[in-house]
Amino acid sequence: MPGEALAFGITLSGFSVVVLGLAVNRLAAGLLAFTIFFYAVIYTMWLKRWTPQNIVIGGAAGAFPPMIGWAAVTGGVSIESIVLFLIIFLWTPAHFWALALFKMRDYGAVGVPMLPNVSGEKVTKDQIVIYAVLTAAAGIAPAVLGFASVAYGAVAGVLGAAFIWLSILCRRMPDGDANMVPAKKLFAYSILYLFAIFSCLMVDHYAITLWAGLKGGL
Repeated sequence: MPGEALAFGITLSGFSVVVLGLAVNRLAAGLLAFTIFFYAVIYTMWLKRWTPQNIVIGGAAGAFPPMIGWAAVTGGVSIESIVLFLIIFLWTPAHFWALALFKMRDYGAVGVPMLPNVSGEKVTKDQIVIYAVLTAAAGIAPAVLGFASVAYGAVAGVLGAAFIWLSILCRRMPDGDANMVPAKKLFAYSILYLFAIFSCLMVDHYAITLWAGLKGGL
């Protein structure tokens, strides 16, 4: 069964890369192939059980999809797609380490060296705050760099400030807290944050496009 599952996964992955290359372009297909390899081999088979920085390095795999989409539409990679990559890449550690705080026993039981198990809760909570700040900064970068509106920047700033505040509450949580409520709240909010940021970018883009069209028709 494991061999069949592996063969099935490799077959689907191979077909997805070929179809994307033929139907869209080679750059998008190449990025997809690298993403699949990075996630399945580099992250899952190697990093996950080798280093407590598994999430930091392995987070790149989950951050590549916006770059793949950008390459599919434009045929290239630009600063905009790199910023979208960075938002997810910097968001990943705070998101997963919040989960790791209240799932320490589960990770320990299966031998996955997550940061709380290796370096302790205090170090983990300090790192969560650092990455929350970096994520918030990346979140407003589209407005700062001019490919999103000031309105988007304001919303992203509020969302980022809430992310930082919840990370601070998590940091204040006593080590060994049985309920880990602040960590659970941060984890839940982190999911909402990423959804909201990319939703706002999408709405902002269409609003700007619609406004430009209306102005052009006047």
